[in-house]
Amino acid sequence: MFERRRWGWLRAWAVLVASGGVSGCPTRAPPRGPEVLQEALPHTALATAWTSPGAPEGGIQDGWLASFQDEQLQALVKEALSRNPDLRSAAARVDQASAMLGVARAGLLPTLDLEAKESLGIGQGLEGVLRGIDLSAGWEIDLWGKLRYRRNAARETMAAAEADFEFARQSLAATLAKGWLLVTEAHLLRCIAVERVAMGEELVKLTTTRLQVGVISEHELSLALANLDSYRDTVKQLDLTRVQAARAVELLAGRYPSGTLEARDSLIELPGPVPAGIPAAVLERRPDLMAAERRVAAAFDRVQEARAARLPALRLTGAVGLVDSDVVVLKDTLTNPTGGVAAGLLAPLFHGGALAAQVRARTAEQEAALGAYASAALRATNEVENALTSERILGERREILERAVAAHGRALELLTVDYRVGKVDLRTLLQQTLLADAARISLLRVRSEQLIQRINLHLALGGSFAVPAEPKPAGK
Repeated sequence: MFERRRWGWLRAWAVLVASGGVSGCPTRAPPRGPEVLQEALPHTALATAWTSPGAPEGGIQDGWLASFQDEQLQALVKEALSRNPDLRSAAARVDQASAMLGVARAGLLPTLDLEAKESLGIGQGLEGVLRGIDLSAGWEIDLWGKLRYRRNAARETMAAAEADFEFARQSLAATLAKGWLLVTEAHLLRCIAVERVAMGEELVKLTTTRLQVGVISEHELSLALANLDSYRDTVKQLDLTRVQAARAVELLAGRYPSGTLEARDSLIELPGPVPAGIPAAVLERRPDLMAAERRVAAAFDRVQEARAARLPALRLTGAVGLVDSDVVVLKDTLTNPTGGVAAGLLAPLFHGGALAAQVRARTAEQEAALGAYASAALRATNEVENALTSERILGERREILERAVAAHGRALELLTVDYRVGKVDLRTLLQQTLLADAARISLLRVRSEQLIQRINLHLALGGSFAVPAEPKPAGK
């Protein structure tokens, strides 16, 4: 009677669980959005608007790459997205996180194992082979949410990896675009130096003629020759700079760094002003901040998992088997199939403090994730503020330098005429040449920096460059 009741109770448990009658405690949702920000920065309030003036009103926009209207740059970015090795690693981390999510999900399902065995029986007058096949099943009932929290943590970890991959794509596009600008800048600086070499050669010819007719001393010719070699040296330096900048872009694009990348003949024109939205919008759009928030959620789930691991665990098991033997005695006494069902309750009593230590470790991990999110949030707002301030000041500097370039250019034209007719000496002309070159170089660098800061602003705001995402880089 006892045996019948026991097996009947176990069968009832199995049917109840299989039909969904056993449900664990509901899991707690991790903090999201404003809750994470409040926990991460309890003493810091975000501004309702950017303190740096100048950005027009409106929401953050995507598609910044196309706004530069440079087909070669767009082609380079697409090439990098398919061939860059670092991006390939980021894609592999997404695959890894996806696989770990599959492992965690499997923990919620029953397990089923098949075992085939064969043994040789010797002793007590019996000799022969005993064969059997066992089919066993097991299922841990997630009473307290331990397995669900593990699954949730894996899901959040995968979401963080996907956000990291998207930020890696955006960072790659921005870094390559800035490198492309530096290639162009180095090329244009070299063009200025080449112009000065041509001017220096003309001055050497003119100075030689004037020395032959006795208008000047040999000292002035030596000065012209030294100045010409200085210009030639500058050209060589800029050759190296341009090649190094080209190689950096080629590496980002996944090419061999040959340094043969051809530069543009002029700088890209600065697109019109872009809306910057509000600080809170940045926290919701930037993939790196989304990843940091997901890591906070994953850490929260791991804390709950560690706490649930301290509570009793219920596991259902069952088995069925078939036995065959060439030993006559065993054939007469065994029945087929054999099997049974069992339920076990395991309550952790003493583990040397390991379970409590695991809770503390996971809690510390959650605090670390909150700190990382707080740091990333403040860094993001700082990047936007700096980019907005840089845009405004660089715009003001550009206006000043454009006037200075025009004035120095006119002064150089006049002094060149005066030198030809002998009204001024070579030193005066060279000083004005240096001033004119300095103004042109400063203007070129300011224009280049304007474009770089515009890219920084788009990246800081979380605006996408709007090249269709590839599921995986080529070669995977």
